[in-house]
Amino acid sequence: MTDHLTDETNEDNEKSFAELLDSFAAANGADIQIGDKIRGKIIAIGRDTVFVDTGTKIDAVVEKAELLDENQHLPYGEGDTLELFVVGLTENEIKLSRALSGIGGLYLLKDAFEKAVPVEGKIKATCKGGLNIEVMQRRAFCPVSQLDLKFVDNPEDYVGQTLTFLITQFEENGRNIVLSRRQLLAQEQEKSKKQFLANLAVGTILEGRVTKLMPYGAFLELSAGVEGMVHVSELSWSKVEKPEDVVQVGDLLSAKVIEVEAGKRPDQTKIALSVKKVGEDPWNRVAEEFHVGQRVKGRVTRCMSFGAFVEIAPGIEGLIHISEMSYRKRVVKSEDVVTPGETVPVLIKDIDSAHRRISLSLREAEGDPWLEVADKFAVGQSTEGPIEKKEKFGYFITLAPGITGLLPKSKLNKLANPASIEKLREGDPIPVIVEEIKLHERKITLAPGDAANERDWRKYAQGPPPALGSLGEKLQQALVSKKDRSPE
Repeated sequence: MTDHLTDETNEDNEKSFAELLDSFAAANGADIQIGDKIRGKIIAIGRDTVFVDTGTKIDAVVEKAELLDENQHLPYGEGDTLELFVVGLTENEIKLSRALSGIGGLYLLKDAFEKAVPVEGKIKATCKGGLNIEVMQRRAFCPVSQLDLKFVDNPEDYVGQTLTFLITQFEENGRNIVLSRRQLLAQEQEKSKKQFLANLAVGTILEGRVTKLMPYGAFLELSAGVEGMVHVSELSWSKVEKPEDVVQVGDLLSAKVIEVEAGKRPDQTKIALSVKKVGEDPWNRVAEEFHVGQRVKGRVTRCMSFGAFVEIAPGIEGLIHISEMSYRKRVVKSEDVVTPGETVPVLIKDIDSAHRRISLSLREAEGDPWLEVADKFAVGQSTEGPIEKKEKFGYFITLAPGITGLLPKSKLNKLANPASIEKLREGDPIPVIVEEIKLHERKITLAPGDAANERDWRKYAQGPPPALGSLGEKLQQALVSKKDRSPE
């Protein structure tokens, strides 16, 4: 009996509300109805309410608390324009709100459904496939897929929250009400996206969060629903092989808009970004920071057949030609001397800022060992070194790191037993005598062992003679003296 009386009372209230609405419109000549979305300028800000000019004889009011931002500050001032919904009408006042809320009858909910007016609802509990929501003291349902723009893993986290929804289904006289927050968020996002793109211009510097990494670049979210792409070549002035080497998903970056390609729809607009161009081109400072003859350290970035590239400052690369790799050995491949990622000392030989080229030398930075030849070696000096390489015309002997001499084959052929030398392998030590030094040509000619005494060489090649004792030594010396006095 009570429910019956309540329904009748609600119906009477709704009828009287409709009558009031009609009389209000007739009296003021304004076509404003519950659920309408209107635009108006703020004419005054009170302690708890904000007054808005609706363009009619009656001004509208909105609760100040509804307009506060996340920091509980009012981001509006007098003269600013608001877009709000009509949620209440009397002969003396128009009540505005961001959404319908509070206590209301089926008339208001149906009107909100037909005019797509947002409604506030409190999430009461989760249920199969979604959530139970209380809207104006009536039960409604929101599928979990319609709770947010992104998939919601834990819908129970939303229980207890009061959010804004759109009514997408209103059936069975209000007994079946289905809500969607996703549609409302999508509408707001689309509006925000259009406004963002309308103000977007090449040269603008924006902040964005990395959302996705691909082999060719990184995607940044610049605004809700708006993404731009930074090509891998625009991530840094330094050479980048893979985006993940310099950025990670979730990183907040500053980027410069370098190109905007409009599509048929806002979501088809392509935005090209550059992170490196937010800062100054490092080549603009090369003349100030570097000079020919300067010794610096750099990181090897690439090894090529003709040499190696070395980064001596962020975004500044130079080339070590293979001929500038080493004084100490003959270099066939740059990888034999350096490896990518290695830090090496280099000397700047030439700078061509116009063409962005810097010539570097590794061997000059390490020092020329031939500058020390005069101090270490002299003609007639006996020394020893390993065989570096055997050629048909002779053997190259390493005398010191970076210093190689040639033992000509013609010198070996004069020995009584050259075969004993030929048996030696590369890497085996061999005694030699410095016969000639040509510093300007970087050449040292060698002779085998003690060339003045071939017998000493034969002794070296064949091993030391057995010990003869004091008597044997005297007899041997006598034989040698006799041989030396005999006529030839």
